[in-house]
Amino acid sequence: MNIGHKIKELRNSKNITLKKLSEESGLSVGFLSQLERGLTSIAVDSLENLATILGVNLSYFFHFDEKPERIVIKSYERPVLSMEDGGFISYGLCQNLENRAFLPKLIEIFPHKTEEQVALYKHSGEEFIFVLEGILTLYIDNNMYDLYPGDSISLDSTRIHNWCNNTNKVVKLLTVNSPNYFSGGKNDK
Repeated sequence: MNIGHKIKELRNSKNITLKKLSEESGLSVGFLSQLERGLTSIAVDSLENLATILGVNLSYFFHFDEKPERIVIKSYERPVLSMEDGGFISYGLCQNLENRAFLPKLIEIFPHKTEEQVALYKHSGEEFIFVLEGILTLYIDNNMYDLYPGDSISLDSTRIHNWCNNTNKVVKLLTVNSPNYFSGGKNDK
């Protein structure tokens, strides 16, 4: 079952209309409808907001294998955490994500033909970014930075920020976020 179907089931079981969910989440009715039908994807931050509104932990929307924890994760075994159609793919870099205090991810951002309009946002926590390949354009507050392979940044996520790929090549980066949105606060102190 995909994330959209789970959202629809939860919403219906709680007798919440699409309009009410839209008002509480700040997401449009059209977007939520497309999400429920599996026609679009959703960013983890927005999904976390929906999880809170619907009264579930973020991990409710994901299937975690019940395999014994292994020390090494092979590159071909990385779980896909999210995919934005034409935007990026986010891979988990450790087992048992729901039991970790932080969230390490490998992100591949695809090129865009035109310079994209970037919506800045903020959220709780901290994040670390390390550029592996390509040129990452990072916006923090009212400033723009280009980060090259080997460059890194650590920031308080309550500052308005976002990143994008304004080049014609894939950008690969390593990110580590805290708190881990999959843990549901289990590891928060």
